[in-house]
Formats: sequence, structure tokens, C-alpha cells
Amino acid sequence: MPVPINDRPLETVREEVIDQLILNYSHGELSADAFERRLDKAYQIDEQSQLQELVADLPLQSDPRYYSEKQARMQPKFTASHPHQESLTITSILSSDHRGGDWVVPKHIRLNNYFGSTELDFRNAVFTHPEVIIEVNCIMGSDEIIIPENIDVITNTTNIMGHVSNNRSQLSTNTLTKQRPRLYIQGKVILGSIDIYVKKTMQEKMKQFATSLKSMFDESKLG
Repeated sequence: MPVPINDRPLETVREEVIDQLILNYSHGELSADAFERRLDKAYQIDEQSQLQELVADLPLQSDPRYYSEKQARMQPKFTASHPHQESLTITSILSSDHRGGDWVVPKHIRLNNYFGSTELDFRNAVFTHPEVIIEVNCIMGSDEIIIPENIDVITNTTNIMGHVSNNRSQLSTNTLTKQRPRLYIQGKVILGSIDIYVKKTMQEKMKQFATSLKSMFDESKLG
């Protein structure tokens, strides 16, 4: 006997509804306007039965092919660890440094920043470990850390006339990513700053994923 919808975890129901919206939109069962309108509601509604009503009229159910594509595109990427990838040291002295794109993230990162700026962009990064330690030594410099919503960040720094802004300190219960990378930021900030922020929300990322999936199915039909 199935569990009543209102007794099921809210975030699990939300994820299933969003998956069904994306699948039906990608197969042409929903217009772009209807998809965006329903997706917006799916992120706003906090009642399981109301969430389910958003997809009650849709014919397609999520299948293994969909989940495989979702995992490949949406979840953080991992690769096997190699000895030379265990640590990375970035030193910026009156200069700037940037890491972004499909860069390989080691287990331990040291940021030495003296009057400079460093930017680490983890949105498309490839991880070798689920837990990464970032050791900062920021003196009159600025460090920026850009992350997607499915990465957690824990900060534990000593600040002397410094500033650390972290809106990702609370671990999320979102069930989308089963193996979430976690960044531990520690060290000292003296007359400097560390800013941790999300550039693209999960809702925006879901819309991008839905659009790419629709393009893939449209191309397969033409083929």
C-alpha cells in the first residue's frame, strides 16, 4: 500500500515533480511558458499534494534513461585521485589568479594571498575527493569562491580586521545530489576578505538542463 502523499518527504516529492516537468517539456508535452510557470511554482509550493497537482495531467513518467542523463549533467563530477593531485598551492603577491572550467580539484588547496586576488570557480570542477580542505592565508587580499548549490561550504577562519561572507554554511537537505562535495575553509584573514557565493541557482540550472535535454531529443527526431 503506497505511502500517502502528504506523509512523504517534501523535498523528495519536489524533486520528483521537477523531474517529471523537465521530462515532459523535453518531449514536447509542455510549452516553454507552461514549463517555466510550473517550475516556478514547484520551487514555491510547500505542500506535497499541491506539488503533485502540477504534474497530474502530464503523460510521461521519469525513466532510467532520464535519471542517467540527469546524473551525468547535474551531479558534481569525480575522478580517481593521483599522487600529484593531492595538493595545490596558489600564491598571489600583488597579482591575481583564477581557476575555473573543468579543473581538477585536489584534496588540499593552499591559498597564499598578499595584496592580490584569487578566484576559485567550482561550478564545473572535477573532484578527486568528496571533502576538500582549503587553507587560506589572506593578508590585505581578496579571495572569491564560486560554487553551485549542490556543494556545501564550512568556514572556520581567524579574522583580524578581515571579512568572510559565507551563505552556504548550513548543510542542505536537498536530495538531488547523493554525494555532495564539501569544502572546509580554514586559516587566517588579515585586513582582507573571502566571499563565497552561488552564481547560478539550482532553479536556473534545472532550466538549463531542461533546455539542453529538449535540444537533444529534437535533434534525435530530426535524425
